[in-house]
Amino acid sequence: MPARLREVSLSAALKRAAGTLRVTLAAIWDRWKAYERVEARGIALMSAWLSTEQRAQFEQYRRFDVIGSDSGKRYRICYGTSTNVYEIDGSDCVVLGWCFRPVGCLAAGDVMLAQKIALETNERATLMVAKPFPSFLRPRANLPPVS
Repeated sequence: MPARLREVSLSAALKRAAGTLRVTLAAIWDRWKAYERVEARGIALMSAWLSTEQRAQFEQYRRFDVIGSDSGKRYRICYGTSTNVYEIDGSDCVVLGWCFRPVGCLAAGDVMLAQKIALETNERATLMVAKPFPSFLRPRANLPPVS
């Protein structure tokens, strides 16, 4: 015996759909606000660890430079959580990209702080676990700031 479909008026179906949509959008908004708070805390912590010059670089370009502890090479850490570290030569050109990050789902500021500390305190060990990648394009943080 076939199941009988219940008759539902169009207006009742639309009201139910609108209610579901409203709840879904509210949940998305709440999740976005929570994400923004986590990102802001990560950036605040990272900023507290940056030198005055690095903080100025980050505020203007969303990236900052660090000097490796062992080789004295300059690295540019761009905003992001992966494939965001670039070795820079004396002419401010990218030599090579380095991909490394701490384990876990962390905010960009937390990842960037870990990358900074790793390169400034134990560059050799950091590069032993990092994966090099060629960078044919300029680092994304070299692009003009978005207004």
